[in-house]
This record gives sequence, C-alpha cells and structure tokens, in this order.
Amino acid sequence: MRRVWNMSAGPAALPTEVVLEIQREFPDWRGIGAGIMEVSHRGKAFSGVIEAARADLRELLDIPESYAVLFLQGGASLQFAQVPMNLAEGKSADYLITGAWSQKAYGEAARLGKARVARADEPTPFSGTGKSGLARVARADEPFTRLPGIDALQLDPEAAYLHLCGNETIHGVEIDETYIARLADRAASVPLVSDMSSHILSRPMDVRRYGLLYAGAQKNIGIAGLTIVIVRADLLERAAPGIPAILDYRAQAANDSMLNTPPTFAIYVAGLVFKWLKRQGGLDGVEKTNRAKADRLYAAIDESDGFYTNHVDPACRSRMNVPFNLPTPELEGEFVRASEAAGFMGLKGHKSVGGIRASLYNAVPEEGVEALIAFMTDFRQEHAN
Repeated sequence: MRRVWNMSAGPAALPTEVVLEIQREFPDWRGIGAGIMEVSHRGKAFSGVIEAARADLRELLDIPESYAVLFLQGGASLQFAQVPMNLAEGKSADYLITGAWSQKAYGEAARLGKARVARADEPTPFSGTGKSGLARVARADEPFTRLPGIDALQLDPEAAYLHLCGNETIHGVEIDETYIARLADRAASVPLVSDMSSHILSRPMDVRRYGLLYAGAQKNIGIAGLTIVIVRADLLERAAPGIPAILDYRAQAANDSMLNTPPTFAIYVAGLVFKWLKRQGGLDGVEKTNRAKADRLYAAIDESDGFYTNHVDPACRSRMNVPFNLPTPELEGEFVRASEAAGFMGLKGHKSVGGIRASLYNAVPEEGVEALIAFMTDFRQEHAN
C-alpha cells in the first residue's frame, strides 16, 4: 500500500491505523455480515457506535453533562446560518474577524439579521444583503496576520453571542487558550461561539468557556459529511420560532441527532479516530506532538535566510495550518510540482491567497514533517540565488 505524506487542508489525512481498521471492517462489521454503513441507524449495531462516539468525545474534551453533543450534517458552513437562527433571538451578534472563515460566518449572519464586527476601531456599517444592515466586525488588520488586542475590542454587552474562528485554515492565525480565557472574561455574560473545524481535538480546551462550538469533521475528526455541535443546554431554548426542525438544535438534541438519518459512516469513522486519540495519550499527548511538529517547521522557515517566509505574528501562528511563501509565484509552482513528485500531497496554498500551505493535523506524523523539512532544505539549496 502506497501512502503519501498528506498535508491537505481538508478533507485531510486519517491515521493509518484507522484507515486499516476501516479496511478490515468495511465488508463485515464485527461479524454481522454487513458493513456499518449498510445497517439501520436505529438498529442495535449503529446505536452502539454513536453512543460510544459521543461518550469518547465527551471524555476527550471533558464535556459537562450540561452540554448537548450533536452529530449533524451540512458542514461548518451551514453553521454560519444555523447559529444565528438558533441563538440570535432578534438581537445583534458580535463577530471577531481574524481571517477568511470568520469573515464568511459574519457575512452569512448579516444576511439573516443583525450582526456586527467586534473591532478595535469604529465599525463601518455592513453593506451586504442583511435585512437590517446592522452588521459589525471585530477584526484584526488585513491581511490577517495577528489577533486584535482584547482590551481595544468594542464589544456589545447586550449581544446575543460573540462568534470567533479558533483557527483560520487559510491565513494560519490561531487563537490560544490564554486569549480565549481573557476574551471570555471580557465578554462577561455574552456566550462565546467558536468555529473549531481545523483545530478541535488538537489540544486541551475548556468547553465551559463557550456557549457553543462547532466543527466540520474532515480535518481532525474524520471524513467529510459530519459536523459536531456542542451546545450549552440553556441555549437550546433560544431557537427562532418557525425555523425548520432539521435546523433546530433543540429538536436535534431531543432526538439524539436522529431527527433524520444521520451520516452513519462518518460517525463510525469519527468514533475510530476518537479511540485512536485516546491511545495517543488523549489531548495532552497530541498537543505535545503537534507543538513539536509546528515548532520544527516554523524553525525551518525562519532559518531559511528569507527563502521561505511566514507573515503571521509568531504569537498567533497556527499549529495546524502553516502558510508560507517563496521568493516568486513561479518558484512556488515549481515547489508544488516537485513536492508531488517527491511523495507529498496538498501543499498548494488556498486559491484566494496562493503560496504554500502545510496542514499538520493530528494524523500527520512527525516523520512526515521531518520529510517535508528535508525536502524544503534540498529545494532551497537547488534554487536559492
């Protein structure tokens, strides 16, 4: 079996152990004579799968019983609309904008009602298609290379919630737990809502600081098709009257995420990944590995005499997504072509920003990062002036 060094931003690498386990169980899950994706979601076999997955996720993240854990569909992008539908209650919501994904979330919320940017300077009215036009953004300076100072943010103490993206996959800006703790204190009674799609399960985090968090599965959880939503129980009562039941968190919680047929195979894969994470020493163990991987790669970039450059403030650099540039776009194209020939996948930067991006999710082993650094060293020696 040939396995490349997969550094795609998502869908992303799965642990090889998990891939092989899926392969073994695919035609016959635990002797039932059928694959788990072929059985009823209401049958005993799958009920055990989803219950175990939920229990393991609760253990990994230390999720209190006062929070509902939902297994939904639609990706994180659906949550950009589903969150305001369920939490806004006709009030304005604040959005901290630190990159492309928090910007997209803000734009979708503004289409539905009142949203505003929690920012360190005077907000400008939203000019999009929102019903009220009262959207505002709390954002870092373009082109998203650092986080705004918390004390300088203009937050609405009456906001329905404060939304943020914990890790910006495209721009490579990550919000650490110290910043989150200070932000939660500053926001006081306003619930924090976080898009955690690209860094969930990569480090320990205190769920209790959030009112709601959500994550698409295809980066650190498993495969595309599943979205995790973790929501404080008291917030379930905020849903706007008349929203479709399928989009109502309260209805989904009351039906154990089975209001309709859930993404059964994606939940099964997530459950295998959760058990794999526990075997790695839980989130303390994976954080140690992730820190080592990122530190090594950033050191290789910073010590390249300017051949490779990362523009993010070192205090805000993502451990999951490392964007960098070479001296010219032409050289970046050659880097991508040569890396693919050398056995790497997914290093081309996002189309909106170009450059190179290495995604170092949990399933990317330290050996893969060392191989990338060796390739980068050889490429620089060959092409540096």
